[in-house]
Amino acid sequence: MNRPATLFLHADAGFELRFQSLFHEGRALAFPCDERGGVDTTALSDRARANYRRALAAVGRDFAAPAITPRASLH
Repeated sequence: MNRPATLFLHADAGFELRFQSLFHEGRALAFPCDERGGVDTTALSDRARANYRRALAAVGRDFAAPAITPRASLH
């Protein structure tokens, strides 16, 4: 079974802000966030911070508007 290609960060986050690709089904960028969609960019790695900024800038062009979703348990 194919799992969606998603970037997950900070396993303790209860929610994620997910940017679904408009062109590649199953691909997305997801970032830990609070229940209102706030992302603590200072807690992100440099690469993740760059990906977050890229996703924000590409909403409507490469990515759908972000969705706040409860983070699935990895246990």
